[in-house]
Amino acid sequence: MAIIARDPESHNDVKMHELLQAPAPAINKDEWVRGDPGPFGLLCFGMTTCMLMFITTEWAEKTFLPTVMCYAMFYGGFGQFVAGVLELIKGNTFGGTAFASYGAFWMGWFLLEYLMITNKALFVTAQTGKTLWCGLWSFLTLGFFVVTCRKNGCLMTIFSTLVITFALLAGGMWNKNCEQAAGYWGFFCGSSAIYAAFAFLYKIELGIALPGVAPVRFI
Repeated sequence: MAIIARDPESHNDVKMHELLQAPAPAINKDEWVRGDPGPFGLLCFGMTTCMLMFITTEWAEKTFLPTVMCYAMFYGGFGQFVAGVLELIKGNTFGGTAFASYGAFWMGWFLLEYLMITNKALFVTAQTGKTLWCGLWSFLTLGFFVVTCRKNGCLMTIFSTLVITFALLAGGMWNKNCEQAAGYWGFFCGSSAIYAAFAFLYKIELGIALPGVAPVRFI
């Protein structure tokens, strides 16, 4: 019986060739994000909104603004933007678009306030421009609200009150009472987002279904 000698280098080359030719393993998109970023994104939005409304309603002093700016940049802005990216990776187009949009809004708001404080002569208040700016965000939020009519009551409440808040903020550029009313609506909106965050969190972690999380279909 003949004994055939095997070249170890040739054998290794064959194994390497097989590895290179093997198809890449399929990656399930859900494996990229194992948790639900929704509650985190809602908390980023709700907490930061309530902080700003403390000033708008005149519950807090104007000197509280630097605190709001810091949290607007990192929690309401960057944190919420990250939540939006994670939602898009999971395949949630609505959640990703909304969180990323409002996260970018808060980061832009922080930069605007910073520039206005550090260089008041250059960045004076553009009354008409800010009115149109708030109106544009109100229109954008109305578009998101339409989608929530097939989501749940929590999201419908958040986006409907946010539409009103932005509209009142637009009017608040011309009337102080209108601006203060925007503060109350905005605080309710932010509180609704905080409630929704814990409602979804309790449903995921504890199996408890609080009011507002049940699916709806109005359109």
